[in-house]
Amino acid sequence: MSTLKLAIPSKGRLKEQAEEFFANAGFRIEALGGSRGYFARIPTLPDVEVRLLSASEIASSVIAGDVHVGVSGEDLLREQAGDLDRVVHLLAPLGFGRADLVVAAPKSWLDVETMADVDDVAARMEASTGRKMRVATKYVRSTRRFFTAEGVGHYRIVESAGATEGAPAAGVAELVVDITTTGATLESNGLKILRDGVILRSQAQLAASLGADWSAGSLQSLGKLARGIGGGEVLAAARFEGFVAAVTKPQG
Repeated sequence: MSTLKLAIPSKGRLKEQAEEFFANAGFRIEALGGSRGYFARIPTLPDVEVRLLSASEIASSVIAGDVHVGVSGEDLLREQAGDLDRVVHLLAPLGFGRADLVVAAPKSWLDVETMADVDDVAARMEASTGRKMRVATKYVRSTRRFFTAEGVGHYRIVESAGATEGAPAAGVAELVVDITTTGATLESNGLKILRDGVILRSQAQLAASLGADWSAGSLQSLGKLARGIGGGEVLAAARFEGFVAAVTKPQG
């Protein structure tokens, strides 16, 4: 049997939203092994195996080709892949799980409003103290790509293991790069989002792996799933057809 492996979030609000989304498209998801199980099924799509994973595990599994398709935030996908378009095809934005990946500075830095201001302050800091500006984040790859694109140097990454927004107040970093939905948590910690500091406006994506073992059967199952959730609007036919062309292209 050519089974399509689909990964969806295993807990929390994202799990609820994903299940609601698929149910509204006619694909009710039933858990196997109770509420703590790691597998589920879609009765109307018997050739689809549903795996319940954390959002981060879904992103890494899609990138590695361990699952064919998964529901994960674009922020996680782009953070975990050096070149996302080379390994993953974003089939459809799903309209939930929205959050922005942003650069935030202390509100007390009245003369810092843009990334150019950050570069200027960072250069002056290193010249006067010999220390690079510290940027606390869990999004190391995304931060480096963005700062390079914006021409910002004279900084170093401080990888955050806890609440990133608290790093400046704790004295372990000057700036933060973090995910936010409303900006309220950043603001309550005395931080402001830079005017041009939005790195990515993220949301949950239906992401298909370019490195998975695709067969005619699994592609057929994906087509059924895509047509159902697309409704002719969310998932453009060209996206699915482009993906099929990519994974069936002769090698060599």
